[in-house]
Amino acid sequence: MAINKAVAAALKALSYIDFDVKNNYMLERKIRDVTMTPKIKYRDIARDYTVDCGDHAVPVRVFLPQEKFEPLPVIIYLHGGGWVVGSLDTYYRLCSNLAHLTNHIVLAVDYRLAPEHKFPAGLDDCCSVIRYTIENSDKLEIPDKKIYIAGDSAGGNLCAVSSLWLRDMGYEIPKKQILIYPATGNDHDEKTSPFDSIRENGTDYYLTSKRVCDYLELYLSSKEDYNNPYFAPLLANDLSNQPDTLVITAEYDPLRDEGEAYAEALKKAGNHVVMQRIPDAIHGFFSLPPYYSMVRHCYDIIRGFLS
Repeated sequence: MAINKAVAAALKALSYIDFDVKNNYMLERKIRDVTMTPKIKYRDIARDYTVDCGDHAVPVRVFLPQEKFEPLPVIIYLHGGGWVVGSLDTYYRLCSNLAHLTNHIVLAVDYRLAPEHKFPAGLDDCCSVIRYTIENSDKLEIPDKKIYIAGDSAGGNLCAVSSLWLRDMGYEIPKKQILIYPATGNDHDEKTSPFDSIRENGTDYYLTSKRVCDYLELYLSSKEDYNNPYFAPLLANDLSNQPDTLVITAEYDPLRDEGEAYAEALKKAGNHVVMQRIPDAIHGFFSLPPYYSMVRHCYDIIRGFLS
């Protein structure tokens, strides 16, 4: 079933609102805080902690699938938001749903955001939390070091590059990673991008190619970062020895093709990869409530991959 006409018209109208991300990112943060933070938080199944990261501490929130703790596999979740917006509060519902619907403990990471903290600050925070969790798995009562990472959009990017960085630095990597409509490339200009989805879906489906370019410009420290594989993992010369990977893409997403290209590149490098495109979905759909059929389908895929 295709996107109905009313929804398509609304998405097109929202896409043409000339929102200047680079000058109004603080406003976008406030809007998300108001619209995406739940009014009631169930603290009996969510606990806040910090992980030391040298000169600062990284806030993390642990979601339990039930009130009583029991040793379970852990999913470290890295949120989306273009490396610029998003927080533990705006991702509260998603992470709580992920814990309950997979029966896994979910550890959400409140990594530092750009432009106050540019590349690779957020990546450093994510790698520190992943390292800490793996190295302390016995103390944390994680059975058989079943530690997985997952993230959507910019969070999917951070998952992919964290796995590359950990491998390159000689650290143990997570057993599995779930990349949900990840950003993996470095060119999102409709005229020069190698990916058709940038041209097909880059204007009418809320996340525009212009907005992606704006987020990237806020994130990078210098123009040289565009060619850094820890910025755009599709550029990596060596994609071997990566975690078992699930890549989920959305049909009407400008990032669709680069996510699928990364899945194919991982597979070509000898990794176990599952790739699923969700029909009729747009970028960001995974944040919708689970009663939406495409979200339920997504959780079915995730549960099958984790099992």
